[in-house]
Amino acid sequence: MSGDSTGRGSRTLEELEAIGNTTKATTKGVAIATAVIAATSLFGAFRAAVGGRSGFSIDVSDPDVLAGLLLGGSVAFLFSALAIRAVGRAAAGVVVEVRNQFRDHPGIMDFSERPDYGRVVDICTRTSLQELLTPGLLAVLSPVIVGFFLKDVALGAFLAGAILTGQLLAVMLSTSGAAWDNAKKLVEEGLYGGKGSESHKATVIGDTVGDPFKDTAGPALNPLIKVMNLVALLIAPRVVEYASGGGIAKRMIVAIVATAIVAAAVWYSKSRRMADLVSPSQAR
Repeated sequence: MSGDSTGRGSRTLEELEAIGNTTKATTKGVAIATAVIAATSLFGAFRAAVGGRSGFSIDVSDPDVLAGLLLGGSVAFLFSALAIRAVGRAAAGVVVEVRNQFRDHPGIMDFSERPDYGRVVDICTRTSLQELLTPGLLAVLSPVIVGFFLKDVALGAFLAGAILTGQLLAVMLSTSGAAWDNAKKLVEEGLYGGKGSESHKATVIGDTVGDPFKDTAGPALNPLIKVMNLVALLIAPRVVEYASGGGIAKRMIVAIVATAIVAAAVWYSKSRRMADLVSPSQAR
């Protein structure tokens, strides 16, 4: 917004944007806190659903429990990495489209031609829908994998690890992204050499990383921990039934199928390239 104004108006808008980044980080902190409360409530419901039927207790010295804790903590990092990579691929696709339009329609620069905004919107829309697949499957199927592979105590530890790591990571991503954005604004105001300096180049890189941190990966961790706890609550009766009733074959089939689906989704996400986001005619 501030780029459309000059002089005092531009400075005022930049100051307001910096304040907005700070207040936005604060509100995201409140959202994270409420998500943790909701996830903890669901975890309590899960414990009640499992504990009355199998003597549920979490002992960190149990290898299954320790494995569940480690898996729960790692899911938050994998989910964040997928979200950040998705933003990078979408941004690269938009850059290619913008360059193509500048090359094919030079009149855009002197306002004699109107840009085709629809193509950029189409890239962003298609990418957002496609990139939701892998994180969504990870959130839904990871509790299924842990519950049926390692039983109910490991699933409880998995949820505890996800809640702990997820809320800490969400706070870090939200606050660091806002800090990098405001750092760029401070340098642009004249600190440490101002615009065009090495410090400004460094803060531009920081802001480029900070935007997906604070606007995508950080806020997305809130529904992640809630969805995983909700899924665990829904599958808790079957986890207990198969664990105590000797249904090892059913457990292994469900766990292996869920693992294969998540692995295929992660492979698909990692194999996608920026060129896949634009049509051959657009990527000339």
